[in-house]
Amino acid sequence: MEKGNSGVIKRILKDHFDGFWKIHSDLFPASYREDIKETVEKAIRCGSSDLGYARYECLGCEGDPNPVFVCFTCKSRFCHKCGKKYTDDWSDKQQEMIFNVPHRHMVFTVPRELRNVFFQDRKKLNELSKKVADVFQFYYQRRSKKPLQVGVITVIHTFGRDLKFNPHIHALVTEGALDQNKKWVPTGFIPYEYLRKAWQKVLLDLLKSWFPKNEAVTRLINDLYNRYQKGFYVNAERKMKDAKKAAKYIGRYLARPVIAEYRILKYDGETVHFWYEDHQTEKRVDETLSVYRFLYKIIQHIQPKHFRMVGRFGLYSRRSYKKANQVLSLHAFMRTKQLSLLLERKKKKKTYRQRMIEAFDKDPFICPHCHREMDLVEIWHAEYGLLYHYMEDMESVKRVRRINLDQKEKAG
Repeated sequence: MEKGNSGVIKRILKDHFDGFWKIHSDLFPASYREDIKETVEKAIRCGSSDLGYARYECLGCEGDPNPVFVCFTCKSRFCHKCGKKYTDDWSDKQQEMIFNVPHRHMVFTVPRELRNVFFQDRKKLNELSKKVADVFQFYYQRRSKKPLQVGVITVIHTFGRDLKFNPHIHALVTEGALDQNKKWVPTGFIPYEYLRKAWQKVLLDLLKSWFPKNEAVTRLINDLYNRYQKGFYVNAERKMKDAKKAAKYIGRYLARPVIAEYRILKYDGETVHFWYEDHQTEKRVDETLSVYRFLYKIIQHIQPKHFRMVGRFGLYSRRSYKKANQVLSLHAFMRTKQLSLLLERKKKKKTYRQRMIEAFDKDPFICPHCHREMDLVEIWHAEYGLLYHYMEDMESVKRVRRINLDQKEKAG
């Protein structure tokens, strides 16, 4: 029995995923079942030598070599450990690149009648992100006679606090735009009525384009216009004057796990007891599910390989960003006279070694006997085999790697 222990999700996966998958894999779209299976299996092996490792030893020491193994991680957003690191790295990167202007965080929701469309085909969510950006661009085009370009960052999210499949788009939007003369034009709050109805129109137009000449879809579209006469729900959450805090805030939604482990109160091998806070009542709800039902709820949010969680549009697009950043950095400097806004340096990602020193106040690569730095002696990868060994020349390593790949191809 486990109660709120770190690693409880991995324990549940180890105990039950194989049996669950043999019986219930057909509950998931066939197009990416293999992606789901591979993601879960890697998460189970994450941080173990099964995925591969780099081995360090002190080659000049007469004492016990005490090798240090740095095991590879799965780097999956589904994995609690890797997902948190991914989110932290992404959030740091956004804080460096975000424009120093006011932003607003908004959430664009999908009515429950349409959610299964996105469950069956996750790539349609990427098209949805583009339509969120269009909602803002249409507004600015209509509002001004001069062409205006706004900056939009979108993050796709598929789950709510209760773990149900609930696709929605988080958007971080500049409260202002650049005109054709590269001059910043501040704007006020976009009318709520426009947001709801514009979102409804672009979403239903998209649905019509996906299923042309489908009478059932046409009837559904007409019904949704009648049922949601005020448009689809949009939560225009909050205005953020501090751009870096805005980036950090939305970073929380990027790759956080479906459920934080502290919310799991009890796992007894057959059931999982967890809690969540109801979004509407703000009251705590306790729920106990069979372990297979719990697995379904968390696994359904795994995305296909190469799925894009983040979209950048307008001023944040690759084509426009560099020039816009120069203009807006100068704009921020003229407004605040802070030279640091023009000269900010990018932070470097922390290495494994730095993180271990910070966590344990000890350098893992210093030999405990002679206190010299250890040597990298071997790198082995689960997919590619031996990649490096200090006793072998590179041609020998490549030959071993080719043999390993040939054997895998024959076996496959």
